[in-house]
Amino acid sequence: MINIQFLIIIIFIWLSSLQAVSAKVLDKSYIEDFAKSYVEKNTAIPSKGTIEVTVSKLDPRIVIKPCLSPLAANIPENHQGRNVNVKISCADTESWQLYLNAKVKTMIPVLIANAGISKGSILSSDNVNIEYKDQGSIRGEIINTSNGIIGAKAKRTISKGTAITKRNICLVCKGENVTIIAKSSSFTIKTAGIALSSGSMGDQVSIKNPSSGRIVSAQVKAINKVIITL
Repeated sequence: MINIQFLIIIIFIWLSSLQAVSAKVLDKSYIEDFAKSYVEKNTAIPSKGTIEVTVSKLDPRIVIKPCLSPLAANIPENHQGRNVNVKISCADTESWQLYLNAKVKTMIPVLIANAGISKGSILSSDNVNIEYKDQGSIRGEIINTSNGIIGAKAKRTISKGTAITKRNICLVCKGENVTIIAKSSSFTIKTAGIALSSGSMGDQVSIKNPSSGRIVSAQVKAINKVIITL
C-alpha cells in the first residue's frame, strides 16, 4: 500500500513538472509586444494612411506568472481613440490579468511647406512636399496630394513644416484673370473673367465678366479656372 502511495506521489510530481515545463514563461517585453500587436491588428487604418502604436512599459515590480493557456487580449471599452487600455489575460485555473495603456497615432499623408512660403508666393515642387503627420495634430481641411495644387498662391505666410490647407492657399485669387467655363449637357462656352473673391478647389467664388459687367457665382475647378453649370 505504501509503495502504491509513493508511486502516486512520484507520478503527481512528474506530471506537475511536465505542466510547469509546458507553461509558457512570459517576460515583460513579450507582454508589451503582444499588446502592441493586438492594437495594431484591431485599429481601423485610414485610406492611404497608417498607424503608430506605443505601449506603456509594465511596472518592473509586477511578477508575471507562466501561462499554460494561449494569452488573450481585448480592449474592454471597445475604444478606438488615441489612448486605449489593453487587457491581457491568462485563462489557467489560477487565472491572471493585467492592463497596459497604448497610445495610437493615426498617420496620414499631408501636403506641407518644406520651406517658408511668403504671402502671394506660388506653391511649387521646391517648397511643398508630402509627409505623414499625426491626424490629431492637424487643423483645417488638409490636402493630401500636390496634384492640382502646384501653381496655387499662398493667401498668408506659411512657415516651414506647416500643413497646407484650403484656407491658406487660393487656386483662384481675388483680382486675377480667370477662365470661365459655362457648361450644359449640349454645349460648352469659355470666356475670360476677373475674380472678385478667392477660393480653393470646389469653393464658390464671385467672377466678373469684363465685357458685359455681369457678376456670376462659379465653382473653382482648377488653378485660374472656374465652372458654371447651366
